[in-house]
Amino acid sequence: MFFASLFVPLQSFKTMEIQKLLSLFARHPGVKALAKVLQKDSGTAIQLAGLQGSSAALVFASLAEKAPEVLNVPYLFVLDDEEEAGYFYHDLTRLLGDELVLFFPSSYKRAIKFGQRSAGQEILRTEVLSRISSGSLPLFVVTHPEALSELVVTKQKLNEQTLSLSVGERVDIMFIQETLLSFGFNKTDYVYEPGQFAVRGSIIDVYSFSHELPYRIDFFGDEVDSIRTFEVHSQLSRDRQQSITIVPEMDGKDLSRESFLAFLPQNTLLITKDLVFLCESVEQIYNEGFSRSAITVQQEEASVDLSAKEMLVNPEEFKKQVVGFRRIELKAHPQREGRDGALISFKTHPQPVFHKNFDLLISAFQKLQDNGTDLYILADSRKQTDRLESIFHDKETGIQFTPVDQALHAGFIDDDLNVAIFTDHQIFDRFHRFNLRSDKATGG
Repeated sequence: MFFASLFVPLQSFKTMEIQKLLSLFARHPGVKALAKVLQKDSGTAIQLAGLQGSSAALVFASLAEKAPEVLNVPYLFVLDDEEEAGYFYHDLTRLLGDELVLFFPSSYKRAIKFGQRSAGQEILRTEVLSRISSGSLPLFVVTHPEALSELVVTKQKLNEQTLSLSVGERVDIMFIQETLLSFGFNKTDYVYEPGQFAVRGSIIDVYSFSHELPYRIDFFGDEVDSIRTFEVHSQLSRDRQQSITIVPEMDGKDLSRESFLAFLPQNTLLITKDLVFLCESVEQIYNEGFSRSAITVQQEEASVDLSAKEMLVNPEEFKKQVVGFRRIELKAHPQREGRDGALISFKTHPQPVFHKNFDLLISAFQKLQDNGTDLYILADSRKQTDRLESIFHDKETGIQFTPVDQALHAGFIDDDLNVAIFTDHQIFDRFHRFNLRSDKATGG
């Protein structure tokens, strides 16, 4: 048959690292246009229209390759709910790593009104606050309306309750112990949850609320010789750290609080899908407040004033604050009516649904390939792309694609670059889950 002449031997496709997609998308006309607008020092509102699937994450991640100078301000991505934010966070971390990308969750396990706090999520929140306070850039923060509805400790109070240590620094071990006790840390034999520290000779273990894993600080005399993170259960060291910040639990009735938007630097770039929906969500959460049973439990157990006025953002103040930031709005379709600012349109389409119908898949791939579209299949396991290679091989299709070593959440076809980014879990109809690290943060 005709395709036999185009036959590709089985397992001939070389796997590509997902980060190399950034170089590809750095050449995208839409990315170039966005970089050009962001390089202008102005308050111009920007609208990005037509981004489907995981294309938005690729566009912003590609800025690091195309124009790194535009990343000299924090980026705050506000998605419509926790699940959507979780998947967007997953995509950005796959592309940029978890050093540059942080997730800012709600501090509550369920809806805020039930008042059930999560230690793991509080750690992630405090990690974001500490990172912003340090001024370390580049920084991408992903969040959702519920998380922004909660007040946070003021930057001044956070700085007062932060202990910073660096390798090579000279500091008395007793001073560190006294400082940790004054912050409210508990001294224990072994560290197993946030808010604890232990001393064994020249080693201090401390579980800060600003990191998912505890720290092991090793002294040589009064000099910090090394700092490492370690696993609670195995006690095995993980990563070496050059410098760290140790922060206690930021909860209690005596803390001064402000909105997260007030905590942010004013030059933060705010990226939203729907600004009106965001403001309405914050208002609804404030008006609902906390349930009567949640207030009773918190007053008995923690002596915290669990009222909307004390713990939640005032919706009118939020509206005034949010419009003060330079903004990018992500829209499915262009919306120019009554709007000023830049409009950048992308020509992307969602990955087709195949329902494991491989004849349909092959037909779609052949049509794309005939049109000169480059095919990329993203998978967390090489076995999945090998499986597709085998299917194409057995049917003698002549289809060629580039396997990519990690998956994003949702595939798409980009007409501007003439590429198709497909994910194996969508092809094989498998559920795709994100991980926010909050289980690891509490030793789960």
